[in-house]
Amino acid sequence: MDEVQHKFVDVGGLKLHVAEIGTGPNVVLFLHGFPEIWYSWRHQMIALANAGFQAIAPDHRGYGLSNPPTQPEKASFAEILTDLLSLLDALQIAKVFLVAKDFGVWPAYLLAVLHPERVLGMVTIGVPLKPKRSAFHQYLPEGFYMSRWREPGRAEADFGRLDVKTVVRNIYILFSRSEIPMAAENQEIMDLVDLSTPLPPWFTEEDLATYAALYEKSGFQTTLQVPYRSSGDDPNITDPKVKVPVLLIMGGKDYILRFQGIEDYINNGEMNELVPDLEIKFLPEGTHFVQEQSPDEERALRCLSSRFGYLNFKERALGC
Repeated sequence: MDEVQHKFVDVGGLKLHVAEIGTGPNVVLFLHGFPEIWYSWRHQMIALANAGFQAIAPDHRGYGLSNPPTQPEKASFAEILTDLLSLLDALQIAKVFLVAKDFGVWPAYLLAVLHPERVLGMVTIGVPLKPKRSAFHQYLPEGFYMSRWREPGRAEADFGRLDVKTVVRNIYILFSRSEIPMAAENQEIMDLVDLSTPLPPWFTEEDLATYAALYEKSGFQTTLQVPYRSSGDDPNITDPKVKVPVLLIMGGKDYILRFQGIEDYINNGEMNELVPDLEIKFLPEGTHFVQEQSPDEERALRCLSSRFGYLNFKERALGC
């Protein structure tokens, strides 16, 4: 990973860590989810740079090496959108191609809808685009992981019983399964993973150590606030339609598909009302981490080349 360069960009007085590689005229901006950081895009960034593109991947505020907000308990998605606009301005980038995963899909959606002049096209991974942030936790039992992590202090006490490396390990194992993480009344979420359970075969001990080292620095305060506890910051969008081409990539074994109504929303055409120019790609063996699980550069970038030909993808692309 030595070829990836790192720098800090000031966004309204907060230092945002940015990984970047490549010097091409077209720019791809990667937005990670939880518990990820810029590193989750390592395979795709190198592939795109080799194909003649500039790839940039920030750590969201409070994640990785980026500074936390002054009031982590009040962190919001609106601040992430402001960070992205400030980042593009600071780097003098007029337009980007967005690739967003998990909760990163929401600020990507806001950027595309509220500032369409800055967006060429979009790939979303693991989460479909919706006009409002979803509230799946309202329809699932109390032991649902999102419900537990929304409760102030609950996750902190649960995580605090373990070292940071074990917490990250457990979350990667849980989110790689096809079942929704759900604890019984007398369990905590971390209890759902046995210490003898191996890491997913595509996630190495070196990868785990990289994540753990950064979470040792950042902690989990901001990362629990956004995405799990941030609420009430849905903007009033008068025209919610996404007017750029969108490719949705879903793993066939992604636990997100078990959320109430989500598979129907993807498959019954309802999503096309929000995204008229939409293509959906299912990876049968894919989990919630398809970009790390299946970084098949040639196959992936081929599937994008037909979708986003104006970016002139030839034989390499994003990892689908």
